[in-house]
Amino acid sequence: MSEPSDSSPAPEPASSPRPGRDEDTAAAGARAASIPDFDPERDRALDAKSLRGLAHPVRVQMLGLLRTEGPATATRLAARLGLNSGATSYHLRQLAAHGFVVEATDLGTGRDRWWRAAQRSTFYDMRAATDDAEAGDTYLRSVARIYADTLLRAVDERPTLPPEWQDVSTMSDFVLQLTPAEADQLSTRILEVLRPYRRADPEAPAPEGTAPTTFQFGLFPLPGALGGTDPASDADADADTGSDPTEQP
Repeated sequence: MSEPSDSSPAPEPASSPRPGRDEDTAAAGARAASIPDFDPERDRALDAKSLRGLAHPVRVQMLGLLRTEGPATATRLAARLGLNSGATSYHLRQLAAHGFVVEATDLGTGRDRWWRAAQRSTFYDMRAATDDAEAGDTYLRSVARIYADTLLRAVDERPTLPPEWQDVSTMSDFVLQLTPAEADQLSTRILEVLRPYRRADPEAPAPEGTAPTTFQFGLFPLPGALGGTDPASDADADADTGSDPTEQP
């Protein structure tokens, strides 16, 4: 699943007028257009309204599966996610109402409704949804969990991969000392490097010798470095002092 997002500045002061829905959508689209390889015909820039339609962990998972594995029915998605088909049918209808999926009328026998992703990727710009921080947080947590799960599955699968794929697979992190401007420049340059490479398309024939290959990178201040609350650090502090974090004074 590809979910590019740009930097997120501080929200505007409460006294600033909020943009209207059309302005909000236009602003999100304009900022998304600056992302290398963003195609408004094939990619989706979230505005405040569409964010609320996607801000559910199951919907994020389902949309990701449709984008990476191709069209599916509610029953197939239910089996894939360990849910019942009633739940996946409901979430598919919600995704369709917000334009994230469309019915694949060229597939199936008429008894089962097949669905495919309407876009190949989603761009989330937090500046376009400052009036619904909760929806934004829900969406970002869902994406982060999917990324983490994909990494764990990749580690588990690695011993069974062909040697040539084991050799080129990697997981690395680097703690850099950056200004916001440098962080923005770094993110842009990485996206420019990715631009020439072909995108995976589950409904198109794959070139010989290729495999769908995921590239993940995160860029953010080290949690706690700027004075924010890092739950992991708080838990470590509780452990060091011997206190019980569940016990109220």
